[in-house]
Amino acid sequence: MEDEFERAAAARKGSPFLNSAQTAHYLGLSERTLEDMRENGEGPPFRRHGRRNVRYHIADLEAWSAARKREKSSPTTHVAPSDNATPRS
Repeated sequence: MEDEFERAAAARKGSPFLNSAQTAHYLGLSERTLEDMRENGEGPPFRRHGRRNVRYHIADLEAWSAARKREKSSPTTHVAPSDNATPRS
């Protein structure tokens, strides 16, 4: 695990491209969450280098993250149960 962190740091100094494991660490996400976001079109921009190799450019990650910057959390809405709700039989 530590090896991946070291590789991510080295990649930042050298190549601007990170693999999925490095990108997940960089963003503080799990690899599975990053994969799900990629499949749903919700994650950061990525490139395919070959058929299987997914790569993320550091500049794209920083721009994607900056676009999600928030000053405060959005308020949660609480929906109270209806008084006239009746159980169904």
